[in-house]
Amino acid sequence: MPPFSSQSMEGSIVQLPEIVALKKKYKAYLYLDEAHSIGALGPNGRGVVDYFGLDPRDVDVMMGTFTKSFGSAGGYIGGKKELMDYLRTHSHSAVYATSMSPPVVEQIIASMKCIMGEDGTTIGRERVRQLAENTTYFRRRLQEMGFIIYGNSDSPVVPMMLYMPAKIGAFGREMLKRNIGVVVVGFPATPIIESRARFCISAAHTKEMLDMALSVISEVGDLLHVKYSRRRILPSLDRSFDEETTYEESED
Repeated sequence: MPPFSSQSMEGSIVQLPEIVALKKKYKAYLYLDEAHSIGALGPNGRGVVDYFGLDPRDVDVMMGTFTKSFGSAGGYIGGKKELMDYLRTHSHSAVYATSMSPPVVEQIIASMKCIMGEDGTTIGRERVRQLAENTTYFRRRLQEMGFIIYGNSDSPVVPMMLYMPAKIGAFGREMLKRNIGVVVVGFPATPIIESRARFCISAAHTKEMLDMALSVISEVGDLLHVKYSRRRILPSLDRSFDEETTYEESED
């Protein structure tokens, strides 16, 4: 089976239980890209396998990066010992590469211990929970304001659709004028009429930070007319994380 990514540009989460079932039925091999989900998804922050409560042994090859949740450099490949031994001796990226520097390795180990709770604190678990809350809040507020967003509601990668290629530069410049830098993406990274801004939510974001960003995004959205959704605009930004959301249909 080809690689399956959990988030990337679409903010989606692969339906891994169904993929695992197909893998078992057809006796295939499964390669899972956890670059955007390791340290971010699941009750224990162990990625999309943890998110669905699956057995990691059902995935033949697991790949991820240390540059995001771990704040370091490099990445990893996980699988059976025979496969790892083969890659170490046959892969050019392993045979001709230099070892990681000690500070990089220590950063990875320290981050991993924090996420797993092996540092004697609950900081890791609290950050995973806070990231989930921030993600839910940010996505909900964008929808309430009339933006169209893609992806799974639990994904901290949040693509907000601009659609028209001409809006890409305009959105980025107008946001920067208001002291917020954003990532805007267009063709060939996306289909030519699916241009977007891509936000990546962090556990370090406070509600005040998110509200400030949302206020500016709303202002620029009105200026550039990119609030395409028919589900329309409701409450002020001082709502709590837990309040209910009500949607209204626009007449136009």
